[in-house]
Amino acid sequence: MIKRKLFEELKNHLSKQEISFIVGPRQAGKTTVMLFLKEYLEKIGERAVFLNLDIELDKEFFISQSRLIKKIELELGKQKGFVFIDEIQRKDDAGLFLKGIYDMNLPYKFIGSGSGSVELKEKIHESLVGKKRIFELSPLSFEEFINFKTECRYEDRLTDFFSVETEKVYELLEEYLNFGGYPRIILEEKFDEKLKLINEIYQSYMERDISYLLKIRKTEAFSNLVKIMAAQVGKIVNLSELSSTLGMSVKTIKEYLWYLEKTFILQRVTPYFKNVRKEIAKSLVFYFYDLGLRNFMSADFGRLKDIGFIFQNFVFNILREKSKISSSRICFWRTKDKAEIDFVIDTGKSVTPIEVKYKKLATPEIPRALRSFVKMYKPEKALIINLTLDTTVSLNQTKIYIIPFYKIMKNNFFN
Repeated sequence: MIKRKLFEELKNHLSKQEISFIVGPRQAGKTTVMLFLKEYLEKIGERAVFLNLDIELDKEFFISQSRLIKKIELELGKQKGFVFIDEIQRKDDAGLFLKGIYDMNLPYKFIGSGSGSVELKEKIHESLVGKKRIFELSPLSFEEFINFKTECRYEDRLTDFFSVETEKVYELLEEYLNFGGYPRIILEEKFDEKLKLINEIYQSYMERDISYLLKIRKTEAFSNLVKIMAAQVGKIVNLSELSSTLGMSVKTIKEYLWYLEKTFILQRVTPYFKNVRKEIAKSLVFYFYDLGLRNFMSADFGRLKDIGFIFQNFVFNILREKSKISSSRICFWRTKDKAEIDFVIDTGKSVTPIEVKYKKLATPEIPRALRSFVKMYKPEKALIINLTLDTTVSLNQTKIYIIPFYKIMKNNFFN
């Protein structure tokens, strides 16, 4: 078993009447987490039934609400029980379907899962306002990956592990940067099998989420866009250039990028700006949810290139996970005279610039762009994330924390 942090959150929500709804990329492990939840419930004496809309025999029970209720009563009786529904996006009008059952006040707790296409096709979020809680399951984080690789021996003292087992940590970091966090990829040891699996994951995404659910006919053009985006991680995206390269309208490209975001392939980052005359205010930067998929789409799977940008994507994914429990925004900063800051954490009350360096820094290095940002905005603190150096320096009234990458996993820099 690969231990997932979300499991405890879901377990704690089992006592709530709200529907527990797990969303995330295809093959991120949603079904596995649900099966482990069912196993946990049965071990403590609770009754549960598991239905999967990818299975033909289960589909018949979703013809109507009354048909599903009869099936549940057959399995659980009319007493308290837990109903797991996997791949709920296969049901037309899934949101309204579940809302009708929820409003009957039956003695059952529902736990559902679906890909990002649920939000696109079924409008489930709107239908179940106030009646569900959304849990997002991404591919394995680096922390989960490390815990799996070390059999959770250092789970409560990862910082110590990172600082002591430095060579082992770099080896694991390189593996994660190469192959990403999809569970099936991590569990497979042979490179050829990893390559086959990541291809299967992508083809399944194209066939099920894109061709079938989103009704996009030009899947080749869509796939070409993904390949181009893989080569532009961390770089400003020019929609007009994409339009010219792909032979698609800007409107279609915007639509496809929206699809990629809602199906948990890409995440956009918007610019931070105060001075429109000096700073770029309308451009976008994109990052991949999974590094392995990014590398596969750029033909770099298992042989890292552009490692600086991949490491930047890696740091962004850590920041994105931490930002879920705050109201902060993650932005980037660019000026018209080419000064660049990788990330800016905007809490609304303060800003924290973050520079990412895939280097084993020996001494503090403060980039020119960071000096410019500090001079302009006078932040209380700034971060330079690198591989090794851990120290603090001051620039005017700003404290600059130069820290190894693993420290951002445990420290909260969003306050």
